[in-house]
Amino acid sequence: MAHILVVEDVVEFRQMLTQMLQQDGHKVTTAGDGAQATAMLSQVRPDLILTDILMPNMDGVEFIMGLSRSKAGTPVIAMSGGRRSITSEFILDSAALLGVKSTLVKPFTRADLRKAIESALP
Repeated sequence: MAHILVVEDVVEFRQMLTQMLQQDGHKVTTAGDGAQATAMLSQVRPDLILTDILMPNMDGVEFIMGLSRSKAGTPVIAMSGGRRSITSEFILDSAALLGVKSTLVKPFTRADLRKAIESALP
């Protein structure tokens, strides 16, 4: 299976995603925000990155833009639950413009997650 980097600031959600992915046989590495994930990428080479968009320190859009500049070529799935003033659809449409392979609106099902992973990996 794949090595997946999960970038999510909400600890409980990050733990739930990790558990689901590991149950499906994936190796999982986690980061709490885009800055931490960027630092990890010098040592870790994931097959796929699953990132939240709205996070402190470095949000998902900044993180994805940095990945694009590095030309790492790692496929990215963006996820967001939105905020009161900004819909998750608007946020994820913005991420799609940056070249993410798939998007997930929180909350999503395990089937949605599996489908996104299948579509993002070659």
